[in-house]
Amino acid sequence: MANLKEIKLQIGSVKNTQKTTKAMKLVSSAKLTRTRQLSDQARSYAGKINDVLSDIATRVSKVQDEGNIGRAFEINDNPKTVDIVFVTADKGLCGGFNMATIKTVSKMMEDYSAKGATVRLRAAGRKGVDYFNFQGISLHQAVSDLSSAPEYDRAADFINDVVEDFNNGTTDKVVVVYNGFLNMLAQEIRVRELLPISLETVEVKEASSMLNIEPDDDEEVLNELTGKYIDFNMYYALIDSLAAEHSARMQAMEAATKNAKEKVDSLTVEYNKARQAAITTELIEIISGVESLK
Repeated sequence: MANLKEIKLQIGSVKNTQKTTKAMKLVSSAKLTRTRQLSDQARSYAGKINDVLSDIATRVSKVQDEGNIGRAFEINDNPKTVDIVFVTADKGLCGGFNMATIKTVSKMMEDYSAKGATVRLRAAGRKGVDYFNFQGISLHQAVSDLSSAPEYDRAADFINDVVEDFNNGTTDKVVVVYNGFLNMLAQEIRVRELLPISLETVEVKEASSMLNIEPDDDEEVLNELTGKYIDFNMYYALIDSLAAEHSARMQAMEAATKNAKEKVDSLTVEYNKARQAAITTELIEIISGVESLK
């Protein structure tokens, strides 16, 4: 009977776990809906900034010698120092979501190091920070409570040091890595070279320009937009990563709930077999006792 009690306790424990994982799935689903709305709005805004930035950068390059419009637009194929800014979650229980980003960052570190470049890591998210600290790899910058609650001002503060180091020549390239939202069932690792900014070669006609500004103001507007472009792309990376995190956790909790149900079914069968065996044993003992009295 002791065995029956143990099995019954296991069934109760697994059922409680099943309730928890089901609740966590519902919470992640609700959070995903809200985060996706923010992500869609941010994506649209980021696209408009990119279009306007391309427009003005092209106009400025036409009036400057050799198209030189500042270090932010000078493509460097052989960077000496690279800043890798990566985003992970602050929490776990989301499958391989965090590890996918960490593996990508580790591979990039190896590739850049093989080319003779110095790599500096800047992390947003407790899971990434904890992993690299455990591996004994130093982080140049680390924030542990930004990816779970992205805010534009905090994202701008986080990326500000990165931009400053790039502008003063300390670094030659800035790359952003994160696991982004693809759809409800999948996430996608996204690697984006934030600095220098790569603009497609387009011919912008004066009549098609999106902004009506004086030529003398182009550079000033370009510098202002470049800052907004970088800040908002960092913010969008955090929002997109958070949506992917909720999606991954929702799937992980759904799988855990399914596994818990299968475990309960298995334990229930085991319990019934043990109970039947115990009843059979008692019947045999009763019958044997009766026979011995004859």
